[in-house]
Amino acid sequence: MSKHSQDLDTLCVNTVRMLAVDAVEKATCGHPGMPMEGAPLAHLLWTRHMKYNPRNPDWSDRDRFVLSAGHGSMLLYGMLHLSGYDLSLDDLKNFRQWESLTPGHPEYRLTPGVETTTGPLGQGVATAVGMAMAEAHLAARYNNPDHEIVDHHTYVIASDGDLMEGVASEACSMAGHLGLGKLIVFYMDNHITIEGDTDLAFTENVGLRFDAYDWHVQRVIDGNDIELLDAAIHTAKGIKDKPSLVICRTTIGYGSPNKSGTSKAHGEKLGADEVALTKQNLKWPEEPTFHVPDAVREHYKSTVSRGAEVEATWTANYQSYATAHPDLTAQWNREMSGELPSGWDESLPTFTPDSGSMATRSASGEVLNAIAPTVQNLFGGSADLAGSNNTNLDAYGDFAVGSYHERNLHFGVREHAMASALNGMMVHGGIIGYGGTFLVFSDYMRPAIRLAALMEIDPIYVFTHESIGLGEDGPTHQPVEHYAALRAIPNVTVIRPSDATETVEAWRMALENSGGPTALLLTRQKMPIIDRSVLPSAAGLRRGAYVLLEAGNGKPDIILIASGSEVHVALDAQAELESEGIAARVVSMPIWELFDKQSPEYREQVLPSGISARLAIEAGVTLGWERYVGLKGKTIGLDRFGASAPVEVLMDRFGFTVSNTVAQAKSLL
Repeated sequence: MSKHSQDLDTLCVNTVRMLAVDAVEKATCGHPGMPMEGAPLAHLLWTRHMKYNPRNPDWSDRDRFVLSAGHGSMLLYGMLHLSGYDLSLDDLKNFRQWESLTPGHPEYRLTPGVETTTGPLGQGVATAVGMAMAEAHLAARYNNPDHEIVDHHTYVIASDGDLMEGVASEACSMAGHLGLGKLIVFYMDNHITIEGDTDLAFTENVGLRFDAYDWHVQRVIDGNDIELLDAAIHTAKGIKDKPSLVICRTTIGYGSPNKSGTSKAHGEKLGADEVALTKQNLKWPEEPTFHVPDAVREHYKSTVSRGAEVEATWTANYQSYATAHPDLTAQWNREMSGELPSGWDESLPTFTPDSGSMATRSASGEVLNAIAPTVQNLFGGSADLAGSNNTNLDAYGDFAVGSYHERNLHFGVREHAMASALNGMMVHGGIIGYGGTFLVFSDYMRPAIRLAALMEIDPIYVFTHESIGLGEDGPTHQPVEHYAALRAIPNVTVIRPSDATETVEAWRMALENSGGPTALLLTRQKMPIIDRSVLPSAAGLRRGAYVLLEAGNGKPDIILIASGSEVHVALDAQAELESEGIAARVVSMPIWELFDKQSPEYREQVLPSGISARLAIEAGVTLGWERYVGLKGKTIGLDRFGASAPVEVLMDRFGFTVSNTVAQAKSLL
């Protein structure tokens, strides 16, 4: 490399560093150290290796970049600004401020070029695994020997903290098993965490761990050496049969005379005096702040023209592909746009009382297999519970090395990685991802569920064994607080269907839902199928709550409100109350969040304010039901843990019976 090229690279790298330093200083908070150490790698990726078009950030075959160490967000913002994305210098100056495009941690859909929301450590790594899974699956489905329309890498910058988090371990184990050769992770091995040197808590040999995961592992002894990094990236891109980890020995806060290599460079501004010393050390002008030399501007202009050329080449190939394969192209366009195929719901099954009693998990499995041939980008599985969750697509094989075109995912006993990988599939595009486990294990998934809700993406969670109704496995496996915990997360649609017919509508809702994930809460135990020939259609589920059975005289004295299996208790209790001359209305309320979004008129129609006698029935904690039963109502719930016994015994002992419901209803009148 010429001396001029070396000098220009150094100038570009220091520009990235100083943009981060100045932004953190102006905001009076942030994390300057990580951008200062990661600038050489980021500059190299953006200028020599990554495939992207700043003028079209959503181009489908771009390389994906994930800053898993999201606290170093100014590294990403600086690169996006320099590379020509729609992120101005003023946006950098507005770092961490109200309604800025440069928040403290990167946010999906907010900042052009940000591929996923990161912040909680480990999530970016695990999400990237899902992106790589999506790339492998779509490439296997759509590419052919003459045309490759899916061929891109997923690059990740990760920190010590990322690789300490359990979710990253789960996901990386899965990635190694799946041989995801398009996934390249750079580990910034700076030996520093917030509390001090990593030796305080982290002395494992990370490289050996990833060797055991069946990753290709390289070590770069100096993360500030452009040529060593460049050679490592070339090697990683040449590895096709396994993911790559590049361990880069770096110095946090590189360039700061007094704070580099210490925890003081991690989570606080350098301070005016140290900024001045750092600029002197790196031969950088102290003024103006946010300085971008003309030579750097000129050099980065090439990223815009190169990006346009790369996409134009892809577009020409895609047009040739479209001519040769018009049907596949139409399907590709539809799936990448997030549209469902026309008439997809015509294949939904129909259930009647003649079908016999059925667990909602079983009905869910029938729905999945009915729609899979039509909704061909439905892609998912279970965390080692497919037989119990009924998540297997029977006509399709297993997604694995050599069969990436198949659609059944085996996540293993890795619930957290499953949820994070689903996020990666959804932000990648072209996939409708779903994952199943027992509801009690949603606790292991919660951070990733929260990020899905924050990003307003739409994975589907198939949570079975959703109450004490699972029986003898006992309180360790019986969810109690989980309905409330999931309902507490903004943008999550929690659906607890009462029978097979509501389960069909729940899946319809899940597939059409946008703006957040859907959690289907499904029973292990069998339940009768409600006769919709005499009662209202299960389509009422799509309004969150609806009158399932009106009082015989049309003027209810009391309203029984229930979800899931307890709807059947309410229906039987209504019959007994009516026989005793008490007029009772039964309301099925499978989706709180959706009912709350209905018009005031509709909500008043279902739960008239003039009827204060209201009794809710749900086999979980009573928290939250007060908003529907009011001050004068009651809730039959379970504000304690369950027990190990047959389901019939549990329901009886905990009061989810017709007799107790009738008694509690009478006490309200």
